[in-house]
Amino acid sequence: MGSLYTAVTNIGNAVKPNDPAGTFFFLKLFTISDGTMPSFFVFVSFLGPLLGISLGFDSINSEQSKGTLSRILSHPIPRDYIINAKFTGALFVVSVMFFALSFLVLGIGIMVIGIPPTAEEFVRIILFTMLSIIYVAFWLNLSILFSVRFKQAATSALAGIAVWLFFTIFYRIIVNLITKVLEPSKLASPRQLFLHEKLKFGLKQIMPNELFNEATNILLVPSVRSLGPLTMEQIQGAIPGPLPLGQSVLLIWPQVTGLIAATVICFVLSYIAFMRREIRSR
Repeated sequence: MGSLYTAVTNIGNAVKPNDPAGTFFFLKLFTISDGTMPSFFVFVSFLGPLLGISLGFDSINSEQSKGTLSRILSHPIPRDYIINAKFTGALFVVSVMFFALSFLVLGIGIMVIGIPPTAEEFVRIILFTMLSIIYVAFWLNLSILFSVRFKQAATSALAGIAVWLFFTIFYRIIVNLITKVLEPSKLASPRQLFLHEKLKFGLKQIMPNELFNEATNILLVPSVRSLGPLTMEQIQGAIPGPLPLGQSVLLIWPQVTGLIAATVICFVLSYIAFMRREIRSR
């Protein structure tokens, strides 16, 4: 609500004449900010991991410490139903919450601004909502994995928060140190400078929050036409203007695939660990 209030009060200043993205007026509700509060998608990027961790850090180990897990398994229920239900139940809660938030922003925006979103804006907002769900699902699966691996709920929660802090703060510092050490001299050729920027861009692709931010930036700001460094040959002849929806989806497809792959890997690891875990009654 705070980010929406900031967007509504500053929407007039955000729209500029001759802006190539001026036709996508409604998307600015999710992206603009006057500096007092972060924008909507920044809130999702920062607080989404904490939501996923909070929903999954005690999903398995708390059941076992209370003795309810062995009681459930004493019934003729396949073991994989439990880990599947833990994930799908939390994912359903996250999906309902994000779609409710997105439609809330849409509804309030229509009432305050007085204009409805176009069809392309609506599809972009829905894709952003689905991308947010995938992003939170990664952290949810990671916290479920820690819940399976560690016996104490506090340990699994701290492990999830530690991974979140590492990717949010410390990994950026490590990348900056590596690129600073490998930075070419001022007399380096343009190709060496391009390869250095490409290396820096590639190292940042390991961070889930960076993948989410890049994909969100392309979806909600159609005037952004590329990700990563470009050569002069690639820039030459390009006509400034917003990208069509299809081209934006093609541009963010590697980032979306990376998030989905990381989510699937975490789920598979937690599934295998849970199926091999020895569970005894107290």
